Amino acid sequence: LGKKVAENYGIPVFLYEEAATSKGRVNLATIRKGQFEGMIEKLKDPSWKPDFGVAIPHKTAGVIGICARLPLIAFNINLGTTNIEIAKNIAKAIRHSSGGFRYIKAGPAELKEKGIVQVTMNVVNYKKTPLYRVFETVKMEAKRYGIPVLGSEIIGSVPMEALVMG
Repeated sequence: LGKKVAENYGIPVFLYEEAATSKGRVNLATIRKGQFEGMIEKLKDPSWKPDFGVAIPHKTAGVIGICARLPLIAFNINLGTTNIEIAKNIAKAIRHSSGGFRYIKAGPAELKEKGIVQVTMNVVNYKKTPLYRVFETVKMEAKRYGIPVLGSEIIGSVPMEALVMG
């Protein structure tokens, strides 16, 4: 697919996640770092040669990332507080980039209309980091702050296996 996109549309392609051709390109955030404006300079570095296509951003499309992975699960956990700092701290405790679960990307969100905050996350491999484990860890962290977990939600579709693993 990456080869076809590059050939048919002239858009440089970077492969990431399970399709990555180098360890430094597994995480899409690493590829995206610097945004569109920074990509022009990044592509001058031979180590940032795209997997497919030329090392010049397309004039309107820029570059594209294509991956192979399990379905991404958008999973949010609502906390019984308005304190966004608590949600930030809990998100930090569970996300991989801060030393938490390997396949979790998480951050805080404020739901002003509901008067609560939530830990919002993307689970990129539910087989290696099951939803129940993340949920139980958030409950444990919330308890440390003396606040309840009010519930959770999944945005979009989710494999049944991810819901019944235990």
